[in-house]
Amino acid sequence: MSNPHPLNQAVIAQALHDLRNGQLRRAKSMGFEDADLDALKHPALASVLANALVSWCCVTVNRDVVQRLLHQAEDVSQEVVRIDRLLRLGASTELISKFFGLTHQEIALRRSIIGLPKRKGRHPVLTEEQDCDLWNRWSETVKERGVALTNETAMLDIAADLAESMNLPISVIWSAIGRWIDEGLV
Repeated sequence: MSNPHPLNQAVIAQALHDLRNGQLRRAKSMGFEDADLDALKHPALASVLANALVSWCCVTVNRDVVQRLLHQAEDVSQEVVRIDRLLRLGASTELISKFFGLTHQEIALRRSIIGLPKRKGRHPVLTEEQDCDLWNRWSETVKERGVALTNETAMLDIAADLAESMNLPISVIWSAIGRWIDEGLV
């Protein structure tokens, strides 16, 4: 014996759910007419449609929406990778919160998940030599990449690259960059 078509069952279940919750427009947007919805009020008629062996409905895929959703999922995974990188480079909670909107608890959880030890206190201050070296590398990188001083996202990328290459905490580098920009040294 053949089984009822699963698409029929899914559509009937959704339509009944919508009707029970007062979502008449939603049920109609699936293609049902008033007479069809009236028939669904009778269990025997709803059962006939749900248990039909032949499909009486079809599905269309909105590729634009599918692609947008897939890109969103990809963007989220890239954001997680980026946050983890910044945390490993010594980003402060405030920095992560500012750029990604995470709460202090979420940031603490991310740190724990990636196995970072709990940090106590502030990062050390740059020596004059480190400050000078950082200034030279940063100003050169900004010019090479053609980054506007107001583009904080690009500045964060530069700060991360400098933190890796100089083996300095990104929060210290970010603070120095902010100070230079605020003082108009650029």
